[in-house]
Amino acid sequence: MAGHSAPEGYDPAGHPPFAVTADIVIMTIRDGALRVLLVQRAKDPYEGSWALPGGFLEPDEDAHAAALRELAEETGVDAADFHLEQLATYSRPDRDPRMRVVSVAHLAFAPDLPDAAAASDAASTRWWGVEDLLDDPEAPALAFDHEEILRDALERVRAKLEYTTLASRFVSEPFTIAELRAVYGAVWGALPERATFTRKVLATDGFVVPDEASTVQASRGGGPRPTLYRRGDATALHPALLRPQGDRVSD
Repeated sequence: MAGHSAPEGYDPAGHPPFAVTADIVIMTIRDGALRVLLVQRAKDPYEGSWALPGGFLEPDEDAHAAALRELAEETGVDAADFHLEQLATYSRPDRDPRMRVVSVAHLAFAPDLPDAAAASDAASTRWWGVEDLLDDPEAPALAFDHEEILRDALERVRAKLEYTTLASRFVSEPFTIAELRAVYGAVWGALPERATFTRKVLATDGFVVPDEASTVQASRGGGPRPTLYRRGDATALHPALLRPQGDRVSD
């Protein structure tokens, strides 16, 4: 549908110009820890500092399209393999020293993401442990307001694991219940109690479905093997699977 033309007498110069960026919190689980992809800035402002990947919107794209483009550029992985959602808009007037810049931040995650090659505007890239960045006083300060964005993204993921089935998007298919539980431990910082967790997952219709190929293989090969599963079509958990409080739950 064609857009409307500007009203007669409207003067766009009557409002100060500003730019829009799409910044992305890209998360995966490596070596049992929740990690986020950061780029080391090769140019000012904040040259040498670590930042979330992102970039300015092109004239012909919206924020979602820009986020998809940045995902492909920063990870080399087909964006179709990601869970991608809009996180929040960050618009504090002084958040970028160059000019007024509004960021439409996105959250993305997928299993087994590879090392990323630095784009032309980055000196290097690295997967950082999220807890190391946010809880270690010796961790480097992030550029712009990216620590605030990362903290918001972490809380979004932690909350979503309580009331949705999105944890299954952090593991490659097929997977075991133990691997799925490990996702919760990595994201929450505390493992859910094993027996309760297993009952909840298997009792929620469509959370996981048996992997038929592996079931046949196990029955023919003999000997006990972990049952493997794939993602089901359910999206919500009701009642919610609440994160543990206090110390980490042991096996």
